[in-house]
Amino acid sequence: MEMKSISLWDLPTRLFHWLLVLAVTGTLVAVKLGGTWMVWHERLGLAIVGLLSFRLAWGIVGSTYARFVQFIPGPAAITAYLKGEWQGLGHNPLGALSVLAMLGLLGFQAVTGLFATDAIAFNGPLYRAVSSAWNDTITSWHKKTEWYIYGLIGLHVASVFFYTLIKKDNLVTPMISGRKKVTETQGRDRAGGGLLALIVALAVAGFAVWVANGGLLAPPPPPPPDLGW
Repeated sequence: MEMKSISLWDLPTRLFHWLLVLAVTGTLVAVKLGGTWMVWHERLGLAIVGLLSFRLAWGIVGSTYARFVQFIPGPAAITAYLKGEWQGLGHNPLGALSVLAMLGLLGFQAVTGLFATDAIAFNGPLYRAVSSAWNDTITSWHKKTEWYIYGLIGLHVASVFFYTLIKKDNLVTPMISGRKKVTETQGRDRAGGGLLALIVALAVAGFAVWVANGGLLAPPPPPPPDLGW
């Protein structure tokens, strides 16, 4: 069967993927190191907020295979995939569900981190937006979700190895080069996701980071004056 190479993943999608890998790894390492490394935990958490916000916007205005309407599966697609009858490009139906789970879980973790506190030296940038009782509750959610992230990352890595080594479908190379070899009838080059779409997605990401960093909060009251007593 004759094969051809098509442009599958656009550059913004690929950059998002690998930057998210680095940011998530950095936050997990920083939180284990603790101490002054918590500053980087917060910074990388804000970066994750920006990356996820960009991906949500890019999933609407981006190129063909990055759009949610292209890869979010319905029951028929999932059934066809389980029967070995699914034909398509980009994320397969189970992979798409994994992507949605990853985006949702990382989004939850990033947002709860904005309100979290260690009750000693670290407060999230939106700590002042809720009561102390809610700070404690959200902090407990933030800590518990970390273990689900480990599990989902492990499942994701295992799936990549399975597809690459067992099913002989290399998922890593297209996410680096952006190109994939397919049959003549399997698909075509991506389309859309031009400069205007990129500007819109970056603007959404920038606004999200500004809000997450306390942009909408009133400034804290000034410290009392030093009377020199």
